[in-house]
Amino acid sequence: MPSKTTKELAFIHELFVATDWGERFAELLDKHVKLPKHGRVLYVGSNTGGHALALMQRGSAQLTFLCVDENKESLELARAKAKAAGNSNNEFRADTVDSLSLQDDEFALVIADGSLVHSERIPEMLAELVRVAAPGATVALALPSYSSFGEFFSIYWEALHNRGLIDHESDVEALISVLPAISALEEIAAAAGLEEIASSTTIEEFDYESADKFLQEPLIADFLLPIWLENLPEAEREEVVAEIRRLINEESRDVGFALTMKATVVTGTKLRQ
Repeated sequence: MPSKTTKELAFIHELFVATDWGERFAELLDKHVKLPKHGRVLYVGSNTGGHALALMQRGSAQLTFLCVDENKESLELARAKAKAAGNSNNEFRADTVDSLSLQDDEFALVIADGSLVHSERIPEMLAELVRVAAPGATVALALPSYSSFGEFFSIYWEALHNRGLIDHESDVEALISVLPAISALEEIAAAAGLEEIASSTTIEEFDYESADKFLQEPLIADFLLPIWLENLPEAEREEVVAEIRRLINEESRDVGFALTMKATVVTGTKLRQ
């Protein structure tokens, strides 16, 4: 399973991921975040810019955006789309989402899409979002929360067991437990300096006709599977994926495979100093 370049990942995200997965998180954010009338907005994890550009079009002329992503190629696509749409006053910058090179207390609104960020990084990411928000500003983070992807994790564990990779069964337990519970997210947000904390979750389902369709889906193959299999030795991955494919086909009985995800948004207001 050769890895893709950052340029390839940017185009794959634009064509296949943003149009379904990304839109579900964008809709969740839109329901729970109100744009300020003026000031600077920070969008962390803006990817190829689809949702950020929609917000730019919706916002007032007194509102400017800084869009941050770790993939420079994604930012290039976002920058080109913004230019074509006439949004020349907004900035796109490469940065590390859980270690932002930004000053404290800068932004009137901070929005973040953490849906494809490794769950281990979420606590630091949330703390950074709060740090750079201005006192009184809203901070919003969207991401999958605890008990997401249970169908896959169950099959993954069984595949490891069947292949005799007992030492790696704990990797599945770690993947399950590292997904943040809503209560934990709210505690992190409070400790970082947010008040009026609220959360909302929707159950999202992704349906696939077969195991091959699931494993070949760009969202799975290029974004989620590399995270799920990262602790598995490369020499074992092909055989484990083959066993996952066999198990899905066996258990689905040719009626398809569904993956469920709990899409969650956590919002709060930064304490006024």
